[in-house]
Amino acid sequence: MSQDNSETLSKKHETPQIAEMSSLGLPQELVEAVELMFFAYRDFVSDPDTILESHGFGRAHHRVLHFVGRRPGMSVSELLHILSITKQSLSRVLKDLIEEKYINQETDEHDRRIKRLLLSPKGQKLHRNLIDPQIRRFQESLAKSEIGTLEKWQEFMLHLINMETKIDFMDDIGGDK
Repeated sequence: MSQDNSETLSKKHETPQIAEMSSLGLPQELVEAVELMFFAYRDFVSDPDTILESHGFGRAHHRVLHFVGRRPGMSVSELLHILSITKQSLSRVLKDLIEEKYINQETDEHDRRIKRLLLSPKGQKLHRNLIDPQIRRFQESLAKSEIGTLEKWQEFMLHLINMETKIDFMDDIGGDK
């Protein structure tokens, strides 16, 4: 956790002096929160995983489709930065998506060394099919939650991100740019 995040945590949410401890010697409510995160993530990606599997793709393909869909024209270098993966790993996934015509790669008009990535119509359709069940899951959860839950959740999730490696991509939380 970054120093900024630690300081924010201590200012906004003081850990109670007497907390029920888990068998690990850690606060029980935080251990349970970690478990909730595991279960929520498992269920959140389950529908897209099924769709991806039918195309012979995996979660890395999903991440590439998502971020290229959110930032049409991004460079391969920008995508590497966002995903924090090796060039070799990205190369394999991009090769699959380009060969199957889900992503178009274009040369930058000002610098021919830069490759720009865009979803093809086929890629846009797959991206939409992958995100639709996730959006529905959010909508169903929010419908059962108090007003302001989404904003609080977004704030909390932003505090989980390592601020030293935070990407500019997240600066538009709360609206499309």
